[in-house]
Amino acid sequence: MSTLEGRILVTGGAGFIGSALVAALNQRGISDIVITDLLGSDEKWRNLTPLKFADYLEADDFRKRIGQNQAALGDFSAVFHLGACSATTEKNASYLIDNNFNVTKELAAWSLAKNIRFIYASSAATYGDGAQGMDDQDPNLGRLRPLNMYGYSKHLFDQHAQRKGWLDRIVGVKYFNVFGPNEDHKGDMRSLVNKAYEQIRTTGRVGLFKSYHPDFKDGEQMRDFLYVKDAVEMTLHFAEGATTAGGLFNLGSGNANTWLTLTRAIFSALNLPPKIDFIEMPEALKGKYQYYTKADITKLRNAGYRRAMTPIEDAIRDYVQNYLATNRRLGD
Repeated sequence: MSTLEGRILVTGGAGFIGSALVAALNQRGISDIVITDLLGSDEKWRNLTPLKFADYLEADDFRKRIGQNQAALGDFSAVFHLGACSATTEKNASYLIDNNFNVTKELAAWSLAKNIRFIYASSAATYGDGAQGMDDQDPNLGRLRPLNMYGYSKHLFDQHAQRKGWLDRIVGVKYFNVFGPNEDHKGDMRSLVNKAYEQIRTTGRVGLFKSYHPDFKDGEQMRDFLYVKDAVEMTLHFAEGATTAGGLFNLGSGNANTWLTLTRAIFSALNLPPKIDFIEMPEALKGKYQYYTKADITKLRNAGYRRAMTPIEDAIRDYVQNYLATNRRLGD
């Protein structure tokens, strides 16, 4: 059961984490949900097919309607703003500013004016190379230097919310490396688990980027990998348990694992011996690559989140065997 009541808005609700969150709400018996997204021409609409929700609006239509009349869509108890361009390789800075920064400003102001609980996706990409730490309790956001325009567009809103004094009343969740069902449509932004499964099916092997950092051997670059089922439980906590919490929160497993550990777990889930090649990293990525990420989740725990994280081997086995191998989506 959930303590959530009333209508819920999920932006980006056909996307990866958004559709996973709707599936988790459905599991709780909640279906009075309005979803917005930009379906475009990819296959993410398929994520919607098993889900139960009250209405769907294209994001541009939603933005226009609440811009013209704040009461146009009625009342909501919570907004989960997960809609954004999440491509770390996106070069159109003007598009990212409008889609990731301006829209979030408008939606946050609208939610606060209507006293709606507002939870939005920031990103661990705001931390850049991690040289300034990955501390969600340090109020000096100006210290951070994102490595790409996506991270900067997220960082801009975090700073805006801080300047406006909103962070006491809203929650920004900084997702680390999330993987799991419903990410098929993401193209190059899919997790290595998804890409590796496809590579193994076609070639029997997996290619990992070589390391160009003296402190990390090939394949030993480290990331905080978070299963999407854990990510959505953490996100929902701020609308169910920590309903008065505000500020920025790291959402990760709290552990750093190597790409080799992740890849070997994929082969294990398929009952195959690991066959791994090290390949050149594209030049465009070399100066913008995070070699180490690990979420300090002390603040999340202090906000009352008590669930254990799914061990990485168990998460990969669930994803590979119950979703990738069967072509299932969350909610099926």
